[in-house]
Amino acid sequence: MPAAPIPDSLTTQLCGVDLRTPILLAAGTAGTLDETADVMDLSRVGGVVTKSITRLPRAGNPEPRITWTRAGMLNAIGLANPGVEAFAESIAPKAGSMPCAVIGSIAGFSIEDYVTVAGAMEQADGIPIAELNVSCPNVHGGVEFGADPGALAELVRAVRPVLASTRLLVKLSPITVGTPHTPAHLAKVAVEAGADGLTLCNTIPSMGIDVRTRRPLLANVTGGLSGPAVHPVVVKIVHDVYRRFAKDAGVPIVAAGGVTRWQDAAEFILAGATAVQVGAGTFVSPKIATGMLKGLDRWVRGQGERSIRTLVGAVNLDR
Repeated sequence: MPAAPIPDSLTTQLCGVDLRTPILLAAGTAGTLDETADVMDLSRVGGVVTKSITRLPRAGNPEPRITWTRAGMLNAIGLANPGVEAFAESIAPKAGSMPCAVIGSIAGFSIEDYVTVAGAMEQADGIPIAELNVSCPNVHGGVEFGADPGALAELVRAVRPVLASTRLLVKLSPITVGTPHTPAHLAKVAVEAGADGLTLCNTIPSMGIDVRTRRPLLANVTGGLSGPAVHPVVVKIVHDVYRRFAKDAGVPIVAAGGVTRWQDAAEFILAGATAVQVGAGTFVSPKIATGMLKGLDRWVRGQGERSIRTLVGAVNLDR
């Protein structure tokens, strides 16, 4: 039986790129590019974010590197990916034939790394948006760019001219404990340095211990927490960034964190997100992302609106 048409109420734009729906598949949770096409209809999502690509190939962290908690998932994949050369030769050429938008995720350990990968994204047909991952908590040295405003601004200014025709999102961490900076401050720094939009947020640094063996649950010892536990944290961050400057500046926000049902996506939209990424939820069921569409359409119409765009940032703060 053919799937129902995607409601017009869910079409939107991200950095000028048309999306059939505001639902995106997050980096690292949907394969390198098109692997999830085996288990879901990718024409029913707004876009896919590629696995984060680094200059050199990476095997990632040793196993076990994924485990479950009562409120989500711990992972320490360690940016496992084929490297930019293999990506450019074998994977990027397929982006133009994808039935949804493709967002290329860029990672690195130096400005040179990021610039090299950005150049490959710029050369690839069918990748209109790049996402700069400056916040991976599962690699040594992986968070410095996203935690220090000076380093972040320097990186964005270096990458921006390389992405001449590609729009740039910067993906930040939800945690800045131990620094004098807030996520909202770092978000503004990224935009002032040249980012077209923001992805809020990456996973929260976390740890689990097996009480019987007294050993960490992850071989890397620590990892990133994703899933329902982080959702309220990111709702507040999206709300803060949207209200403080993104709304007036017209800066789009992509929200990521614990989206497992349409209500979670709707909450992010009301807080100020233009689009929403589904990550850990796809490990529970690959149908979660596309299964939200009917509920979101009913919600939009139930709010008396014709388009989900008019509900971005429309939280009612009156009491």
